[in-house]
Amino acid sequence: MNRTLEEQRIEFANQKFLATPLAGLFVWTIIGLVGLFFSDFMAVWAIFIGTGSIVYLGLFLSKFTGENFLDKTKPKNEFDTLFLYTAGQAILVYSIAIPFFLLDYTSLPMSVGILTGLMWLPFSWIIKHWCGIFHTLTRTVLVLALWYLFPEHRFVAIPFSIVLIYLITLFILSKRPRIE
Repeated sequence: MNRTLEEQRIEFANQKFLATPLAGLFVWTIIGLVGLFFSDFMAVWAIFIGTGSIVYLGLFLSKFTGENFLDKTKPKNEFDTLFLYTAGQAILVYSIAIPFFLLDYTSLPMSVGILTGLMWLPFSWIIKHWCGIFHTLTRTVLVLALWYLFPEHRFVAIPFSIVLIYLITLFILSKRPRIE
């Protein structure tokens, strides 16, 4: 049975959306802890490795949240594909973060923190809910402000601010009404 795009959008929007934000929450918590207890060199590696692993951790967690991203029996949904494109966009922005990092390594928490959070904006449009707009705008403003306000603590303040935003976003997502 062919479903319209609007039917697919409703189907997509009515998912839980817990696995990926939980993965982000977990990874950014580890990044913040590494920044707190280890050298900046280790914190840099934690950002690169950690943010690169969020998608894989999300795939793993989806088995426990009931989302099961790898379930081949689910009908194809065009908005799953669109969401993957937004994730691809977040990966491609490393082409901005890496040159900036090479000039100033302390730019990494800011550039990666902001650029990888941009995928929440189209997500908000897809599910017709403001939580993604909240996530992107709050994350951008807070990360940028902390980068300027706490230059000696960029590898700690920025990751933990992202953790806070993930906690709020998860709460919002859990309370949002489903689309009819």
